[in-house]
Amino acid sequence: MSSTGPLAGDPAFDTVLVVDFGAQYAQLIARRVREAHVYSEIVPHTMPVAEMLARRPKAIILSGGPKSVHVESAPAIDPEVYDSGVPVLGICYGAQLLAHQLGGSVARTGRGEYGRTPLTLLASSLLFADQPDTQDVWMSHFDAIATTPDGFVATARAPDAPVAAFEHRGRRLYGVQFHPEVVHTARGQEILKRFLYDVCGCRPNWTRTSIIEASVQAIQAQVGSDRVLCALSGGVDSSVAAALVHKAIGSQLTCVYVDTGLMRAGEAEQVEDTFRGQFQIDLVRAKAGDRFLEALHEVVEPEEKRKAIGATFIRVFEEVAADVDNARFLVQGTLYPDVIESGTEDAARIKSHHNVGGLPAEMNLELIEPLRSLFKDEVRAVGEELGLPEEIVWRQPFPGPGLAVRIVGAVTPERLELLRAADAIVLEEVKRAGLYRSLWQSFAVLPAVHTVGVMGDERTYAYPVVIRAVTSDDAMTADWARLPYDLLERLSSRIIGEVAGVNRVAFDVTSKPPGTIEWE
Repeated sequence: MSSTGPLAGDPAFDTVLVVDFGAQYAQLIARRVREAHVYSEIVPHTMPVAEMLARRPKAIILSGGPKSVHVESAPAIDPEVYDSGVPVLGICYGAQLLAHQLGGSVARTGRGEYGRTPLTLLASSLLFADQPDTQDVWMSHFDAIATTPDGFVATARAPDAPVAAFEHRGRRLYGVQFHPEVVHTARGQEILKRFLYDVCGCRPNWTRTSIIEASVQAIQAQVGSDRVLCALSGGVDSSVAAALVHKAIGSQLTCVYVDTGLMRAGEAEQVEDTFRGQFQIDLVRAKAGDRFLEALHEVVEPEEKRKAIGATFIRVFEEVAADVDNARFLVQGTLYPDVIESGTEDAARIKSHHNVGGLPAEMNLELIEPLRSLFKDEVRAVGEELGLPEEIVWRQPFPGPGLAVRIVGAVTPERLELLRAADAIVLEEVKRAGLYRSLWQSFAVLPAVHTVGVMGDERTYAYPVVIRAVTSDDAMTADWARLPYDLLERLSSRIIGEVAGVNRVAFDVTSKPPGTIEWE
């Protein structure tokens, strides 16, 4: 299999490279650049400067990082980049590195600055044009820049950072000790826009409309007149990818929805209504619930569940795909964070993102990954522009193995129906409370145990249901959601009253870490 990401390197968009020095905020910097309607990519600091320049960047941003420039193992960049003529903005560690490599001094002060900090402007600067002389910024550093390199001017200071911002306007080299990419720096986005627009001359044309137009052209050029398959799960990513490819090639696309029987209430029908009805896409729905239940019979261990589901999915998909003549391409909803999370030299592997449904490498299909260059918020924006219904575009993430990994224990038809009913109540009440869009995920979990209860003056011995609700920006970390007590009361009353076989409801107050969002 081969793979393509149609937007990277498109000359229609200016490119900003974010050089990653192991920063926790590298992705956030790239997202803030894109929010300014300029395309950005994250690259490792070990990338040769010649390779960076071959991408014809309009700007290079040096990220923060956890190291000190004084330690032997400190990450660095070839100083040749400063003489390339490409504007450079160093942030936090990136600013210290820029100062250090060009002859300034970075002091080990013995005290750092962390959190909200007052910044005082010292000289005029394009970065701070039309901004007040004092403002709050977000600091997170230990060392501090003490003196600027020759020819540079200090443009701002902070209580423990004598050089909190500096620049060489002629060489278009800038550094800021604080973090403009975080929301706690009130005017941070303005500062980034000044750098992108006024210093670098970037064109703000990275918009949902231009993304769609460029993607459609790239897909048409790649596919020609060949047939294309899409493994459609009904989730945000595969749905937007399918709609985008369909806009490009129309009837050449066939979507395959493998109905595992492990989905939430009404989801299979919603997928059919949206793609077969609204978009008139050629959709094959393979009803295979019995096969998945058979594969999961008496399987308890979570990883074994995933393997059983993945293997069954492959077999069903292959059987359906064999009936689509001469299909050469397979659409996959890979996102930019998927690529990053699969591991780089400076970012630890979070999880390896495999091909759709674990499809085998020997399949003679070439991948089309129209979302490979996009973050989740951009995918949702593209989905809205394409006309996908809100229920799909803003659908909360749902695990690939479905409800099977929200049943802690063996999966049975009875437990599936019980959990499906309880989960539907959770989603209905969360939406009614106006909280659905503000929560990353909210769902029900069914531990396969029984608890004692009293209902109608009789002793019961039935299942508990656990409600899980979290807030997050990217699922890398998550905090348990502080749901209102009256909402929790309604959830408990309705689940126990309406779902036969449940006599207890609990609420999970564990964050990630130490827990995970899903229970399995």
